[in-house]
Amino acid sequence: MGPTEDRSEIAFFDVETTVPTRQGQKFSILEFGAILVCPKKLVELESYSTLVKPSDLSLISSLSVRCNGITRDAVISSPTFAQIADRVYDILHGRIWAGHNILRFDCARIREAFAEIGVPAPEPKGTIDSLALLTQRFGRRAGDMKMATLASYFGIGQQTHRSLDDVRMNLEVLKYCATVLFLESSLPEVFPENSWVSPNAVTRRRAAKSSPQGNSSNNNSHASSSNIGGNPISLPVQQGETHPILSLVTICSEDRASILAEPSATESDSFNMHTTSDQITGATLETDINMEEHATVSTEASPSEDTSTSLCTTKFLEPDQVSVSFITASFVPFFRGSQRIQLWHKDDCLQLLCNNLRVRFGISTKFTDYAGRPRLSFVVDVPPNLCTVLEASDGVAQRLFSDSGSGSEWRPAVTRKNGYFNYPTMRLHIPTAVSGDVANYATEMHQKEASGAVQRLIFSKFDAAELDSLIKPGAILDAFISLDTYDYQQSAGIRLVAKKLIIRS
Repeated sequence: MGPTEDRSEIAFFDVETTVPTRQGQKFSILEFGAILVCPKKLVELESYSTLVKPSDLSLISSLSVRCNGITRDAVISSPTFAQIADRVYDILHGRIWAGHNILRFDCARIREAFAEIGVPAPEPKGTIDSLALLTQRFGRRAGDMKMATLASYFGIGQQTHRSLDDVRMNLEVLKYCATVLFLESSLPEVFPENSWVSPNAVTRRRAAKSSPQGNSSNNNSHASSSNIGGNPISLPVQQGETHPILSLVTICSEDRASILAEPSATESDSFNMHTTSDQITGATLETDINMEEHATVSTEASPSEDTSTSLCTTKFLEPDQVSVSFITASFVPFFRGSQRIQLWHKDDCLQLLCNNLRVRFGISTKFTDYAGRPRLSFVVDVPPNLCTVLEASDGVAQRLFSDSGSGSEWRPAVTRKNGYFNYPTMRLHIPTAVSGDVANYATEMHQKEASGAVQRLIFSKFDAAELDSLIKPGAILDAFISLDTYDYQQSAGIRLVAKKLIIRS
């Protein structure tokens, strides 16, 4: 499976998988479906789909069957992933990949499947994730932006949870949304510019999917089907030409570091897809803070152009210095015309200095960015005075957030769980700074000796294991924290970012 020639078709693809039922259990692909689409005419050229027999049939639980209807009997005689790997590689490698929520879910499952059989995974030359793009450009008029919801909005079918149906529906939904946006852009006086977009409307979560015709071409009695021949049609794009779908592509570099981020929700031209592509490539992506969520891949945290940071000083307040009655929130410019919620204390940004925090859980590497680097965070106990400040901040930001019209679920900054360990915690995030192929910690870190001497820690490379030896359960540290609001993957809240850490020896 060596390198293939440059091919211009867009590969819309989807996988159906088992659903993990316990911690540490992985996903296993049960079905793969793809269509090749002409980028000029947006018509389906060829298709391929097959059920896949997992290495362990017991992974197909009742929960998995409820999600996609694929039973153990349905896949018992189907090929394993190793048997279809060559075909999947040929379909995907060197093409533009497209799908709904693929960056978060489907791309990761493909790479995992190839890794399990010890074979290099295919690589895209660009990626279109329709969930974030449509949320940004089409807004929340269609609700939660799941594929089934979008299909219902346009009246083009009901979800079937089958791969080939899903990708065909994805293409149809893109066509409908693009048409609506084109018509609206032609009558700006009738359709006020972006009046339907919330100031921070961008979400992305595992999407449910549907058939554009309302009937399924896949069922349990058909293990596989294929209309992709040995010589796929190549449709080169002429220099200088632009196409509505190709302009959505996020071009993939060799290290795959340039990928989906948090796009603007208030650009001047609601149909300027070139602008969308630029924003998607360059802005900052918020980390998923729900550590119980199944999905394991997120995207690169590249430097952002967050203009709101220029409004803040370097002043950090201890919790006892904060008067909750002076905590306010407002929208401030964020990235290329978008807005984000900024928390304030009196006339300055609310930033906190928290001394003597005790680490409850050490460095987590559960989530990774698109280049495979772990996105680091750790959990600390929250003292009562800090709880008061964070919960007041949550309340102020959530009220403004609700008024903005976003339908995302607000997640509190302070976590409380019932049971024996019934005391509050918060998660601190250590952002990654990426320069070319080099990644390092964006958090400034120091170590404080028992004598009181403080020494700055210099890291020559990004090494989560080395950091884990410093920030371990029971460790005591001082943290300089920024309170960054986010609205991402249908979750919203305050992300606590460690700007500086002083770790006690």
